[in-house]
Amino acid sequence: MSRRPLIAGNWKMNLDLAQSKALAAAVAASASRAAGRDVVIAPATTALATVAEVIRDSRVILAAQNVCWAESGAFTGEVSPAMLKELGCGMVILGHSERRQIFGETDELVGRRLRGTLAQGLTPILCIGETGSEREAGQTFAVLERQTRAALAGTSAGGCEIVIAYEPVWAIGTGKTASEAQAQEAHAFIRGVLGGLFEKKIAQAMRILYGGSVHAGNVDSLMAQEDIDGVLVGGASLKADSFDRIVKYL
Repeated sequence: MSRRPLIAGNWKMNLDLAQSKALAAAVAASASRAAGRDVVIAPATTALATVAEVIRDSRVILAAQNVCWAESGAFTGEVSPAMLKELGCGMVILGHSERRQIFGETDELVGRRLRGTLAQGLTPILCIGETGSEREAGQTFAVLERQTRAALAGTSAGGCEIVIAYEPVWAIGTGKTASEAQAQEAHAFIRGVLGGLFEKKIAQAMRILYGGSVHAGNVDSLMAQEDIDGVLVGGASLKADSFDRIVKYL
C-alpha cells in the first residue's frame, strides 16, 4: 500500500520569533518544491502564532510539541487542543522521550493527551521508543508494544489519522542512528501491533516515522525501507539547508 511520506521538524525549545519566522519561510519554500509528501514543523509554543502567519498560504502543516487532554479548566501551564486548533495547528507531537524521561509523562498520561487531541480533530504524532538499556536487555519489542497499546487504548477504529514515530531513545541527540535494518525491524513490528488494534487495512494505511539523529546523510537510506513512511527530525530541522535536503530526500 502506498502511504504519503511525512517529513516533520521538531524545533524543541529553540529559536526566537525572528529566527522562527525566517526558518518557517525557508521551509515553506522547500515544501513548495517537494511534491508528493507532507511537510510539518513544530515550533515552540510561543512561536506558533507567528509561524502560522508565515506558512498560512503554503503547503506546510503546523504542529505543536505537546497538548493537554482537557478542553479548558484549572491546568496551569497547559494548552488545550481547541486553543492549538484556533492557532492553525493540524498536528501535535505526543509522548516524546524528553517528555517521558525528563518530565515523567506516563503511558497513561500520553494516552489521555492523544484522545483529547483526536476529539478536536487534530492529528497526533505519537512517539514511542526504547532506551539503550532496554535494547541491550532485549526488551525493545515489549516496550514498543506496551507504549503503543497504552496510548491507543480507547481510540476508534478510524485510527489511520494517527501517526506513529519510532524514536529509539539511545539515538536521540546522540549522533547515533539505528541501522536501516534495526529501524525497519522496529517499524514492521509496530505495524504488526497496529494490525492487532485496528483492522489490517487501517494498520497498513497508518504512517510510521523514524526519529533519532536523522540528517541529510542518512535520510535517503532510511526512507528506502518498506515500513518507514517519513522522519521526525530534531537538530537538523533547525538549519534551513539541512532540512531542505531532508524534505527533498531521493
